[in-house]
Amino acid sequence: MSHIPQRKEKDCLNCGTIVQGKYCQECGQENVVPHETFWHMVKHFLYDITHFDSKFFDSMKFLLFKPGFLPGEYVRGRRASYLNPVKKYVFTSAVFFLLFFSIFVKTDNIDTGLDQPLTKAERASNIRKGESELKKNPNNAEWKQMLEMLKDSTRTLTGEDMVRYWNDFDFINVSSRSYRNRQEYDSIQKILPEEEKDGWLISLIEKRNLALKKKYGGDPGTGTSKLFDAVLHKLPYMLFVSLPLFALILKLLYIRRKEYYYADHGIFSIYHYIFSFLLLAFVFGIDEIQGLTGIEDLDWLTGLLFLSGGLYLFLSMKRFYKQGYGKTILKFILLNIAALLIMILLFIIFVLLAVFEI
Repeated sequence: MSHIPQRKEKDCLNCGTIVQGKYCQECGQENVVPHETFWHMVKHFLYDITHFDSKFFDSMKFLLFKPGFLPGEYVRGRRASYLNPVKKYVFTSAVFFLLFFSIFVKTDNIDTGLDQPLTKAERASNIRKGESELKKNPNNAEWKQMLEMLKDSTRTLTGEDMVRYWNDFDFINVSSRSYRNRQEYDSIQKILPEEEKDGWLISLIEKRNLALKKKYGGDPGTGTSKLFDAVLHKLPYMLFVSLPLFALILKLLYIRRKEYYYADHGIFSIYHYIFSFLLLAFVFGIDEIQGLTGIEDLDWLTGLLFLSGGLYLFLSMKRFYKQGYGKTILKFILLNIAALLIMILLFIIFVLLAVFEI
């Protein structure tokens, strides 16, 4: 509550309703004079911040140490003492992805492995491929040059040296065949039997792959880096889309529990995702500490944190849905299997979206 003087007039400045007390019974706005001093504004700001912090940390205590307690409190209507779960989700996910993209993950240098020297077996394989192509086209100067380099054992060659000759680096491979370019793809598709031709979706993806080969064929590292970066920046959207689907799985698993509405499963899912963001932040933080300090014996802690995530979900389900251990274990297993399948499907979809963006 503010310390700004009350208005003598009783009409709410926000909605026009005649106010019965200090606050409008329709919209909740406090009936105070509209002009406030700078000091009042500062005090109001500090109050909002400390009030948010108080609710946030009180909620965090229960979130971490009493699995399933907060969603239970919410569906029972006890909400004023805790930070709204949607606000908490937005805040937690924003902080997590800020750390994720600025500290935990670097997308500038993606290792494609093409900068590694060719092994003897790889060199021999490339020689055989070159000789085969040269038989088909004996006058091709590029293949002659390539074979000369490959047969010179004193010269170190990498995968990047070979890419510009073969152009067989696929950014996304959904076909049983590999094609050099769009013209080759179209000509082969025309002569194939109808039952062996690519469907419209495979054809669409393959043509996009060939467009990327044409664009980044000489520099696959840059293309891969751009694709990897595009996929990573879609993760927040993928998780956001997965949340209502996770709640839907819970709704189906507990379909006989009529007292739980879909929104209740949604609140449970939101709190689970908030905890997951915090857990992942700890996991990535440990990995970052290992990289900075050179400590290599913290992998056990990472494994323990992942196991604690599974235990946390189980205990949350047990407390929130109030079923026995047997039923909860069964539904816990089914939930994880279904959620994994959905995440794989969503990941594939968002990777394809990223492919068409870069």
